[in-house]
Formats: sequence, C-alpha cells, structure tokens
Amino acid sequence: MKRLLFVLLVAVVAGVAVIGGRWWIYVTNTSDPLDEVGIELNSRMPEPLRKWGCARLKANFSARLPPYGCAATGGTAWE
Repeated sequence: MKRLLFVLLVAVVAGVAVIGGRWWIYVTNTSDPLDEVGIELNSRMPEPLRKWGCARLKANFSARLPPYGCAATGGTAWE
C-alpha cells in the first residue's frame, strides 16, 4: 500500500512539473503567443498565475492580438 501511494505521489509531482514547465516556457520564452498548447495551459491556470502569464505575454507581444484568456471583453484588447 505504501508503495502504491509513493508511485501515485511521484506521478502527480511529475505531471505538475511537466505541465508547469510547459506553461512557464510559453509565458517567458515563447516566440509565438498563439501557441495552442500554451494558450490552453494559460487559460486554465488559477487567476493569479493566468494574470501574471498574460502580463508577461503582453510585455513581449503588446502589438499583437492577445491570445484566448488574456483578452478583454470583445477579444481585441489585452486585459
């Protein structure tokens, strides 16, 4: 039973690390703010993380249309 709990804990930590790392790469080092996987991850993050991610994307790509999750009402302006 302890071994099963350990394996589950390792799987959860690995999953969080992979998803969190992919999101981090998207918001800090992306060359395209319209990356589909990054948009989806950012739109599903908790509000404080999503807002921080949108602020990072806006700093890098303020001249472009915002991705889903970072757009104000109407979809043509950054939040």
